[in-house]
Amino acid sequence: MDVRLKAVVLVILTFLRISDAVLPGNPKVIDMTYTFDGTTIYWPTAKSFLRTNVFTNQTAAGYWYEAAEMEAAEHGGTHLDAPSHFSRNKWRNDDIPIERLMGPAVVVDMTSKAAADVDYQVTAQDFQDWERTHGRIPDGCLLFVNTGWGKKWPNKLQYLGTDTKNTSLLHFPGIHPDGARWLVQNRGMHAVGIDTASIDYGQSTLFETHQTLFGQNVPGFENVAHSDKLPTKGAIVYALPMKIGDGSGGPIRMVAILGNAIGAAGTVKPMAGLLCSLLVLLFTLIH
Repeated sequence: MDVRLKAVVLVILTFLRISDAVLPGNPKVIDMTYTFDGTTIYWPTAKSFLRTNVFTNQTAAGYWYEAAEMEAAEHGGTHLDAPSHFSRNKWRNDDIPIERLMGPAVVVDMTSKAAADVDYQVTAQDFQDWERTHGRIPDGCLLFVNTGWGKKWPNKLQYLGTDTKNTSLLHFPGIHPDGARWLVQNRGMHAVGIDTASIDYGQSTLFETHQTLFGQNVPGFENVAHSDKLPTKGAIVYALPMKIGDGSGGPIRMVAILGNAIGAAGTVKPMAGLLCSLLVLLFTLIH
């Protein structure tokens, strides 16, 4: 084979090797979004998810075709709370800078306290105690509170405390307003998420945690799935909502990437392979 042809083949094989995986480095991917369907939990007074079939059949032209229409409230299932949800003139759904919705994840485990008290509220002291063991909550992180409530999904009675529209019967853990105030005054996380129906606990009537976080343009994620599968630190989370113009929130597709973060970014490993191949190419051309 001609030396130049050998060189071309070698370069082609190199780029094939770079692109043979969607995420180089083979990291573990965790789906943090609940499926939207008839079982999806919404706030008791909100419109639930409805999918109406338009067409599902073989067409007269001979090809298969499926289509449907859907409708629902902005706030239900795994979703984003934009700051405008509880704070005037703050970011709406489509205002939030995209970089605020992705980044290193930090998980604060509150499962024991939530198991002992269905109405538990995570305090400033809880966050400070967590830091004494795990280090400072880093600026730019996505902060998740894991209460263990995900194991109750999608049983509405267990998850919300009621399967009626009576919001006075809601019982589930949340973040105490004092805890939220400590976070915005002392730490620089980009967003806060929780595995319950609200960042405020079920019995809240003023939603002060929402007001506190959103007043500082810190978005919220609610009904987060599988946060118990994340390490305390080390995951990268992407939380991308439906980009609803002027929305106060909306459905979100959230995933976590675990392990080999540098390789997963498509930098170090592919470049190393390319460098080695180019060296071989150079050696071949010289000889």
